[in-house]
Amino acid sequence: MAGHSKFANIMHRKGGQDKKRAQMFTKLAREMQAAVKLGGSDPNSNPRLYRAIAAAKAQSMPKDNIQRAIDRGSGGSAENLEEIRYEGFGPGGIGVIVECLSDNRNRTAGEVRAAFAKNGGNLGETNSVSFGWKRVGEIRYPLKAAGEDAMMEAAIEAGADDCAVEDEEHVVTCEVSALVGAVDALKKKFGEPSAAKFVWRPQMTMPIEGEPAELLMKLITQLDDLDDVQDVYSNEEMSDAEMARLSQ
Repeated sequence: MAGHSKFANIMHRKGGQDKKRAQMFTKLAREMQAAVKLGGSDPNSNPRLYRAIAAAKAQSMPKDNIQRAIDRGSGGSAENLEEIRYEGFGPGGIGVIVECLSDNRNRTAGEVRAAFAKNGGNLGETNSVSFGWKRVGEIRYPLKAAGEDAMMEAAIEAGADDCAVEDEEHVVTCEVSALVGAVDALKKKFGEPSAAKFVWRPQMTMPIEGEPAELLMKLITQLDDLDDVQDVYSNEEMSDAEMARLSQ
């Protein structure tokens, strides 16, 4: 579930769709389990579960799968999952943040470290990358949901900070504490969003092209394929021509 990265769309276009879909469902189920274990099975009183269910619905995850994940989180068979964040630098000095849910910290650390090492990057210390980023709420809608002006007006009324068009979607951003309220308000006008979650947004981006860009895409792809990795974020900046080249 690659996060804020120009490579996300390229990866999903080039990767096997069925495999990616099954992998995404597994990661969404783990997130719901973790949310239930920490805050209970009622999404109305558990914002994290609310966000996880919204994300699952946006990806057309079957209702039975969602309920099984919630039930498993409530029962004794739930995995003992730990939240871990890794930060490092990819090819070209691009900052990378990796968010994980793991039942084995040593295994996850080894797999993440190996991915960085294999693809021209290296792990850094905690906050070595994230100090230049901001944690925000993000809500996405397809462009067909509304015109730009209508979406911007609705986003402001919902308490959001900004609305822009990215990757052929409306992207609404807000403070972390405002996400649930903003989603509720926007749903009344536009229906279920295609995504609603907390993300890392870089305050600055870095240009990248050529071989370093290819290596960075391989790094992000390898990280995203790891079972324990929930989201990957990077702060690369690429031209349209470079994105088109990598998409081939």
